[in-house]
Amino acid sequence: MKIVGHHINGQLSEAAERTQDLFNPATGEVIRQVAIASEETVEEAIAAARAAFPAWRSTPPARRARVMFRFKQLLEENAGQICAMIGEEHGKISHDAMGELTRGIENVEYACCGPQLLKGEHSRNVGPNIDSWSEMQPLGVVAGITPFNFPAMVPLWMFPLAIVCGNTFVLKPSERNPSVALYLAQLMQEAGLPDGVLNVVNGDKVAVDTLLTAVDVEAVSFVGSTPIAAHVYTTASAHGKRCQALGGAKNHAILLPDADMDNAVAALTGAAFGSSGERCMALSVAVCVGDGVADALIEKMCGEMRKLKVGAYTDSSNDFGPLITAAHRDKVNGYIASAAEQGATIVVDGRNPKLPGGEKGFFVGGTLIDNVKPGMTCYEEEIFGPVLLVVRVDSMAEAMQMIDRHEYGNGTCIFTRDGEAARYFSDNIRVGMVGINVPLPVPVSYHSFGGWKRSLFGCLSAYGPDGVRFYTNRKTITQRWPSSGVREGAQFSFPSN
Repeated sequence: MKIVGHHINGQLSEAAERTQDLFNPATGEVIRQVAIASEETVEEAIAAARAAFPAWRSTPPARRARVMFRFKQLLEENAGQICAMIGEEHGKISHDAMGELTRGIENVEYACCGPQLLKGEHSRNVGPNIDSWSEMQPLGVVAGITPFNFPAMVPLWMFPLAIVCGNTFVLKPSERNPSVALYLAQLMQEAGLPDGVLNVVNGDKVAVDTLLTAVDVEAVSFVGSTPIAAHVYTTASAHGKRCQALGGAKNHAILLPDADMDNAVAALTGAAFGSSGERCMALSVAVCVGDGVADALIEKMCGEMRKLKVGAYTDSSNDFGPLITAAHRDKVNGYIASAAEQGATIVVDGRNPKLPGGEKGFFVGGTLIDNVKPGMTCYEEEIFGPVLLVVRVDSMAEAMQMIDRHEYGNGTCIFTRDGEAARYFSDNIRVGMVGINVPLPVPVSYHSFGGWKRSLFGCLSAYGPDGVRFYTNRKTITQRWPSSGVREGAQFSFPSN
């Protein structure tokens, strides 16, 4: 059986003390295996990145950017193959995979602006004949640890910008669907990237902890669940590394009585069930202000959900596919069961869908649960599945208090026609990314992505301007050339202009 290995110093390697099965989640079949890196394999990748750093650091930013321009072209030329790889190992339907890849390519486009992004600042005559300027210098070897749910987009959040800033990179993708990351590394090599600048190692906790504790790794970017994000952040920080660790979410949508209900239902259907809900920006809670709003939402949502098509990635007419593993399917089904046990009402039950040919796949259909209340397990925890919860409240203030009290603060949105209410909501809600009649307020590549509270550990968000700051050190240089032959006396007061 084929083994998915590593990409180290420009070479493919199948080195592994252990392997792990890779599944097609639509069929439940083992399709290949992945090599699980040992500590020594990860250290080999770090050493390759360290050796490549001096030359890459000295490469002019314009030349680095040309590699990114070529890489972008290769991504577009090979988009069909990349999307098929995403579908086979993740289960994502082709149109959803293409949306993911397109957003990733937008981040490569931003990285193509490297020479502009790294220009720094200059001030002349900050004091008598004294000039001062800042430079943005690369850190060295940096690492990225990425999740299964966006096997193309999240790596493209990280390594293109880090590399164009002059760093070298070690990527540890999810061991559940690693093939896309390896293919991206091969395309980077084809685009002209020198050996060792980008390395990919597949593995589990051993690989992660090796990256977090290695002396030569200067910074770590992470996207995944909150418990792991907390571990990554505390461990990396304890070892003196810069770290940004993006965690979980419980994204609420407030529906006010004046909302355009038809548009809100369409938006919620896509945002709650797209990609089987395996998105950290999925809208998983609809907070309805008033029973009339909740009743209207449920009536219309039931009609929309009857149209949902669930199945394999090979049929582009499907709306969403399976969950990533059998264990995760069972976990999602457990959340649905717990909701009923704790007093909520299951309006549409997506457990055990009847799908011809998908009997062994890891499927859960769209699920709608009413009368959910804070304190219920399904409300407090991130389900990461195609489940929409409906919470009933009496006022917008009550809805906002509920959102603010939740431990997560990744994304939220409000559906309304009231500009004053929307402005108040966006100004005061304690959440990092806010949509107004926009269900998935994922920032474009030239802004930055990141939540608040326990959705983000670290002070800098992902990609965009924050990404440039994260992957560089700012150095400020102050320069003065005394006139020749003029002797100056010592000055004991603190300098000022």
